[in-house]
Amino acid sequence: MKKLLIAFCVASVSVAALAIKVATVDMVILVKNHPAYDTNKTLLLNTEKDLRKKLEDMNKELAAIQEEGKKHAEALRNPMSSKKAKDDAEMALREIENRYMQQQQKVRAEMMRSQQELAQLEAGLLKAQSDDLKKRISKFADKNDYDLVIDSSAALYSKDSFNVTDAVLKEMGVDPAKAKRD
Repeated sequence: MKKLLIAFCVASVSVAALAIKVATVDMVILVKNHPAYDTNKTLLLNTEKDLRKKLEDMNKELAAIQEEGKKHAEALRNPMSSKKAKDDAEMALREIENRYMQQQQKVRAEMMRSQQELAQLEAGLLKAQSDDLKKRISKFADKNDYDLVIDSSAALYSKDSFNVTDAVLKEMGVDPAKAKRD
């Protein structure tokens, strides 16, 4: 009786497994061919360029403070300078050192803020793009009666016949022959 029950369960699972329609997609290809991909990439590059320019300007200020400090240090080392001139140079050097340290802190803080801003922007753009792709894949799956669509990189093995990336590209309005694949 037990053997019969086990055989029945195995047969039922086998029959049920045959009824599932499965497909795979290459998400990297779909992301690279998404309508927003190039715009998002350009936005990220321009944002990074703007943030880098701001940091370069701040570093120029840092270099200018350093140059000012060198002039006062030379005046301090000059043996011909009077006691008053050396005292003034020393006081100015301390003030410049404080400004230099403050500017260094500002540069570090701006660098961290810029990296965080860029990471948040990238994550937000990628999430919006991924959400849109999930909707498109769901619509494709519903239209074509697929029960399961997984990223091909998540499958250890699948037959090429399961891959519907080109069909999804067509649904997105992209000619698969001209799709970005690298």
